[in-house]
Amino acid sequence: MGIYEEIASNKRRSYLLIFAFLIFITFVGYVVGFFYGSGYFGIGLALVIGIIYFLISYYGGANAILAMTKAKEATKPKYTYLINTVEGLAIAAGLAKPPKVYVIEDSALNAFATGRDPEHSSITVTTGLLEKLTKLELEGVIAHEMSHIKNFDIRVMMLAAVMVGLTVLLSDFLLRSFLWGRGGRSRENNQMTAVFIIVGLALAILAPLVGEAIKLAISRKREYLADASGALLTRYPKGLADALKKIRSDPDPLVDHANKATAHLFISTPFRKSKKSFMKKLFSTHPPIDQRIKKLENM
Repeated sequence: MGIYEEIASNKRRSYLLIFAFLIFITFVGYVVGFFYGSGYFGIGLALVIGIIYFLISYYGGANAILAMTKAKEATKPKYTYLINTVEGLAIAAGLAKPPKVYVIEDSALNAFATGRDPEHSSITVTTGLLEKLTKLELEGVIAHEMSHIKNFDIRVMMLAAVMVGLTVLLSDFLLRSFLWGRGGRSRENNQMTAVFIIVGLALAILAPLVGEAIKLAISRKREYLADASGALLTRYPKGLADALKKIRSDPDPLVDHANKATAHLFISTPFRKSKKSFMKKLFSTHPPIDQRIKKLENM
């Protein structure tokens, strides 16, 4: 499959996943509303909470991520080549404004992009990545992150994270309502109410897990898309493929200040390797790195 086909395929899959997530959130809101007497009220409540939660995350999320990961803005002359590489690829990608550049003091080989849009974005790399990659490999990684910005993946992942957070809030609210028995329909003795109570309880328990699984599935699809777009940007898929091989072989991939909230942003999982069970694969933030390398080598 060529680069353009790979991009188109992953975009379609990503849109379908996001649409499924929106339907899921709406259903959660409806069940909450039904328990209190109005399903439409629940949907409205979910939307109001979602908008407030979104605005806070949308305008403050990127700075919070940079602070959590202890990233520091790169400056010249120490990081002249890195800054020039980012600026050059931003021009090649057609961005009106180059992303800000940050560095994390860490021996692990990793990088990530964040921000709400291409005009308010940044690319962060670890010092380990700078020390161990060749120029062509570094360009491949930067192009991958630049693609996340150009393709608005950074916004998509922010939206997905907001949706997961909203699901957790609604699910917790619903579960507490059932436990305390204060719902407007909790004492009605009819079969429909009983069915909704059972569904609601199951939803309250499983919704956060399902929401997180969907968010991570979006993240995995976006990694394939960024690989393809990055290869298109540099016209040299081998550079990124070789970089991923070095990242795969990193003896200590743990990024000290990474956590589960930021893990999906990195080009590769920022945690130590472990055996993959079915559940771990389901909740993995990244697709198998061997598959990513193979796809790049086939381009």
